[in-house]
Amino acid sequence: MELFSLKNKTAIVTGACGLLGAKHAEALAAAGANVVLADIDETRCRKNAAALGKKHLGLGLDVTSEASLKTGRDQILEKYKHIDVLVNNAAINDMFENPLLAGKQSMFENYPLEMWEKSWKVNVTGVFLCSQVFGTPMAKQGHGSIINIASTYGMVGPDQSIYKDKKGKHKFYKSPSYPATKGAVINFTRYLAAYWGERGVRVNTLSPGGVENNQDDYFVQNYTQKTLLGRMATPSDYKGALIFLASEASAYMTGANLVVDGGWTAI
Repeated sequence: MELFSLKNKTAIVTGACGLLGAKHAEALAAAGANVVLADIDETRCRKNAAALGKKHLGLGLDVTSEASLKTGRDQILEKYKHIDVLVNNAAINDMFENPLLAGKQSMFENYPLEMWEKSWKVNVTGVFLCSQVFGTPMAKQGHGSIINIASTYGMVGPDQSIYKDKKGKHKFYKSPSYPATKGAVINFTRYLAAYWGERGVRVNTLSPGGVENNQDDYFVQNYTQKTLLGRMATPSDYKGALIFLASEASAYMTGANLVVDGGWTAI
């Protein structure tokens, strides 16, 4: 079990106040890491960090701002002296303010350019900047693990039929930006793994499937029918995979995409 230990390691989670980000932070803390919970909401980050224990740190960071990230990096290095794990989890998954209009607004023909550009700025540029700012100290010290959170939709096109209600009406379309950006993240992982391999920095992708989170019953049923395990994920289903990628248990693994989706992409 020592292979999975993160004792004395410093691990950063971006988007740490989100549904999965909070679970990623919990898992890293349980494995012994000093966890930095980073998100745009600094007050919430600090509260969540305190709940995990005194040694953890909550930081308000903007993943699209190089200045914000560099300030955070300096604070982290001052407190912990090194950075060992980066979980690039922060991302935008489109939400439409008016559910009654979501079906029309989410159609590709109507999809707003500003939503497309915002998703790319956070989901791709944010991963690039965080990797550059927090990964450079890893390369200098000669070791580290970067985990980029992608999605099954980074590998396959969205099945738009699962967004139809029981009457066959499209309540929503999976918009184009999320699959496009997550596909970019997967290939950026390969680039960075190849670039930093000789410096001892491993870079892998974790591609989760859909998480059950108070969605409409019709959607949960539609999604479940497409998985081999017959259910959507719980927020805790990715803890083991994350610790595996962060720790020495995956010491000979880099440039890979670890898919944890209940069998969604197997058929």
